[in-house]
Amino acid sequence: MASTEKVDPEQGKEAPPSPKPISGPSSATCTAEATCFKVDVALRVLLFASTVAAIVVLVTSKQTVRAPLPLSAKFNHSPAFIYFLVALSIAGLYSLVTTLGSISVILKPEHSSKFLLYYAIFDVLILGLVASATGTAGGVAYVGLKGNDHVRWQKVCSTFDKFCQHLAGSLAVSLFASVLLVLLVWLSVFSIHKKIPK
Repeated sequence: MASTEKVDPEQGKEAPPSPKPISGPSSATCTAEATCFKVDVALRVLLFASTVAAIVVLVTSKQTVRAPLPLSAKFNHSPAFIYFLVALSIAGLYSLVTTLGSISVILKPEHSSKFLLYYAIFDVLILGLVASATGTAGGVAYVGLKGNDHVRWQKVCSTFDKFCQHLAGSLAVSLFASVLLVLLVWLSVFSIHKKIPK
């Protein structure tokens, strides 16, 4: 059987095989990282849109009814709804800043490890803030919808139906924002995990 290896004519010995081009994990990791950060940007834009939508729906939740006396309901009549508004505002601003940060990482990927770590930490904090505010506002809205016979809190949604519909819409969009934040935390942790050498 003939040898397929090349013979060096000067020394009469077999030449070592030529090295194969290395397509190391760095190029594959870089492509995967770029894809992760593109998904990250998309999720953060959705988070910004959902927080802005929830804020707009909440702020426009005003209703005045003419019972024997004129009565009005506004979101700022309840501290829980004010906390809800502040939490959504912080989350919206955070999503805007981190979207710009993710775009800068796509353009300059050498800083991706630091960004991923900061994102994982701060996404969890913002998730806790939004989830607690949504739960607080949801609890107050539930009492407004169902009342509480034990402490004689009456239902108000039968009177202020449009106000309650706005609150329900704002809470639903805020729940969607919380789900987006969970996905962002998972994405950051997954990207950090992919960077750990095996």
